[in-house]
Amino acid sequence: MSVNSLTIDLAVDAAIFVTCFIFGSFVEYWAHRLMHKYPKTFAFHTNHHKNNEGQGVLGEFRDYFKGGVILLLPLFLYSWSVGLSWFLGGLTYGIFAAYAHQLQHENPTKCFWMKMPVHYVHHKYNQWKYNFGLGVDWWDIMFGTYKEVEWLTEKELSQPERGIFQVRWW
Repeated sequence: MSVNSLTIDLAVDAAIFVTCFIFGSFVEYWAHRLMHKYPKTFAFHTNHHKNNEGQGVLGEFRDYFKGGVILLLPLFLYSWSVGLSWFLGGLTYGIFAAYAHQLQHENPTKCFWMKMPVHYVHHKYNQWKYNFGLGVDWWDIMFGTYKEVEWLTEKELSQPERGIFQVRWW
């Protein structure tokens, strides 16, 4: 295998990885919107809003990982490299989404990658038609469901200082 073909293979694998990460966020966004459109069908989600807490990162991971691996078997049948890249992208998004969800329930001021922690705001202001993203706000912005509010109030500012990884993990 030449250096050029190895470079191309790695670039393709990286593109597939990134595509799966983005696809996972897209599936998560639309799944969350559907849960709000049909609350009787997704009663567990209504309970999540009543309790306003996550399941721990590992519990959340189980749910979010599913979205990124929908195409896994056909991709492995197509190519081991493509399947592995898709799997790793889905795994990475699942871990990220699970962590981001738990962080927004426990320590939203640490969501430094978003201007506003959309899932936290979604719960804080009981927004059943806005801010469906968990790990990213891209899709809310793209599909017109992003609703910016003044979220950083005395409640958030008076919380004890905690590290970025101080969340419930299980």
